[in-house]
Amino acid sequence: MASDIEIARAAKKRPIGEVAAGLGIAAEDLIPYGHDKAKISARHIRSLRPQNLGKLILVTAISPTAAGEGKTTTSVGLADALNRIGEKTMLCLREPSLGPCFGMKGGATGGGLAQVVPMDEINLHFTGDFHAITAAHNLLAAMIDNHIHWGHEPRLDPVRVTWRRVLDMNDRSLRNVVTGLGGPGNGTPMETGFDITVASEIMAILCLARDTADLEARLGRIIVGYTRERAAVTAAGIKAVGAMMVLLKDAIQPNLVQTLENNPCLIHGGPFANIAHGCNSVIATRAALQMADYVVTEAGFGADLGAEKFLNIKCRQANLVPDAAVLVATVRALKMHGGLAKEDLATVSYSALESGLANLGRHIENLRQFGLPVVVAVNRFTTDTSGEIAAIEAYCGKLGVPVALCTHWAEGGRGAEDLARKVVDASARRTEPFTLLYPDDIPLMEKIETVARRIYRAGRVETTRAVKAQLSAWEEAGFGHLPVCMAKTQYSFSTDPALLGAPEGHVVRLREVRLAAGAGFIAAICGDIMTMPGLPRHPAAEHMSLNSSGQIEGLS
Repeated sequence: MASDIEIARAAKKRPIGEVAAGLGIAAEDLIPYGHDKAKISARHIRSLRPQNLGKLILVTAISPTAAGEGKTTTSVGLADALNRIGEKTMLCLREPSLGPCFGMKGGATGGGLAQVVPMDEINLHFTGDFHAITAAHNLLAAMIDNHIHWGHEPRLDPVRVTWRRVLDMNDRSLRNVVTGLGGPGNGTPMETGFDITVASEIMAILCLARDTADLEARLGRIIVGYTRERAAVTAAGIKAVGAMMVLLKDAIQPNLVQTLENNPCLIHGGPFANIAHGCNSVIATRAALQMADYVVTEAGFGADLGAEKFLNIKCRQANLVPDAAVLVATVRALKMHGGLAKEDLATVSYSALESGLANLGRHIENLRQFGLPVVVAVNRFTTDTSGEIAAIEAYCGKLGVPVALCTHWAEGGRGAEDLARKVVDASARRTEPFTLLYPDDIPLMEKIETVARRIYRAGRVETTRAVKAQLSAWEEAGFGHLPVCMAKTQYSFSTDPALLGAPEGHVVRLREVRLAAGAGFIAAICGDIMTMPGLPRHPAAEHMSLNSSGQIEGLS
């Protein structure tokens, strides 16, 4: 089979205006970026009425492994399959970050015959949203430094500035830096650092804002630091909000593209789920729900990260109620969770598979805590045997969970029609009410402990007195009602990436907490997780190039 980029390049795309017309979007409400991608105007978004919202389907996965699970590919395949069986369906995805594209993970537009296109442009600069977010974030950082340099009121204490800088690239050398060296003309020396753009609070704000007015209000609430008297200083307080809005005026409008089967897809925003809240924008999701009967969306990494945050943060803030969850798994990944080495995954090992099924079962239990019906999607590989598939079906059968075998990577939407029918059936038969994991009014530390205990199955959370004191201070300042956004490794339920399967009784080590007052959550940073990733020993960038025709090679 051809490579992903070769398949995408050969796609028979419809003009984006035709795709938009099928959604009832007039030409004057479409802002084209070439022939195959466009932004939808804020005017059209405002014109939509939520009288008959479609059904919201969340696609999530078991804990990711080096074997691969194919969550985005399954999301695309499911959306195509739902359209094939006659259900008007839209897909809502996050925008890929340049960091993992050039690092280890690669792109994020699906694979095989289940892709969104134009694959290369979506994975790289796309419509410039990430660049706008990076610029707005760093503009605020520059205005903070200038505010201090000129001694403006309120008097920010240089050692209490909390706003860092961002870059949409993996660069470990920038995690901790000192700025302002070289004398008074170059500013005030301060310790700071860089996070990756997907961890920016502005990224989270853009993805959680309901509209332009809400975006502006949230930007104004960003806390950038404190005075010597420990009074909070906001972005509004240093008069940065207007200029940030100027930079974000286009980025807030969702992007319309299409699948290989010419079905509509909104791709907008892209916070990571291991260090941020891991969901595409509220604006895109709500708009899709008003234009389609079914909306398929994904949340990043495993269900313990992206799905938990989708439900406890995004749904809480946007008043969304999902109708069903799809849990993606592969035989290979389950065997890896059962202790089989990556180089041995083609070997039939029922003992490893049975051990690894505990990870699948834990995610099923967790999703059911929210009242969601679950369908397991087995993304099938050619090396899978009928006996291994039967073992998964028997395990899920005991839990009362339907299983769909999926071949959308090789067959497109046709290979996910069984999954589509089971999703329609599960959403129609839903009986349990949607339930959040914790209420707004319990202490912040109790919220962190609730996620650690009920989702991760931790024995306890360990942290410092300073962290506990900071959480108490935020509660006294009026932020105690906020949800928590856990930042931890994606590879394990624990904070140890090597602890695969379904560990219990482990210790979650909480090392730092950050207040995202504009986004509306408290980030709880656990274990060794970094908000600025580094490149692997041999990054994907080593294998990328332009061919003699000016086409990109090596992007996957």
